Amino acid sequence: MRDMKIDARKTVQVGLYDVNCSILGIGGEAWIVDPGSEAERIIELCRKASLAPKAILLTHAHFDHIGGVPTLAAAFPDMPIYIGRNDMKVIDHPMNQMPPEYPLIKRPKNLKDASLLESESGIKVLDTPGHTPGGVCYYFAEDKTLFSGDTLFAGSIGRTDFPGGDMPLLMQSLKLLAELPDDTSVVPGHGPATTIGYEKAGNPFMRTACSLRD
Repeated sequence: MRDMKIDARKTVQVGLYDVNCSILGIGGEAWIVDPGSEAERIIELCRKASLAPKAILLTHAHFDHIGGVPTLAAAFPDMPIYIGRNDMKVIDHPMNQMPPEYPLIKRPKNLKDASLLESESGIKVLDTPGHTPGGVCYYFAEDKTLFSGDTLFAGSIGRTDFPGGDMPLLMQSLKLLAELPDDTSVVPGHGPATTIGYEKAGNPFMRTACSLRD
């Protein structure tokens, strides 16, 4: 299994909703988390860092997190795109758009089940439904870094009033995340970074989740 230590990371806000898109430099390759928009900018950042785009990691399928996928897939047609299995059908759902900024996109041909990542690369994929049916978080254990998408924010959580949202499921997902080391850095889908320990102490949703019985 390859070494998946993150050598460099650049997180930029893209699109109307300031999605946190992270470009992870791993062994000279770029693993791109949630390219929600501004694909050309993402490609240029990879070029400037001398990183060859390797894969796209999607935390979930909402339009603001996937808007840059078509351009990236066209530029790098062999690049796999990982997403939670239960969110695959959300990508090209007619409701998953906000034109003209976020038109409906076609299902990418290189779409892969995110659960395969652990065996293929060693990246731990945590199933965290609730914000969407197939939401996932990506955990890089060696770096103690979690990319939480819209499951967990600094001081808050993702909405559950969209189609497919489920608050009880989201609370169970938060309980799962609370099992990670307290010093785990968290890069959410929107807003500032945080840590698991900080959220367990001060995020009311996380505190409630931690109190739930198994």
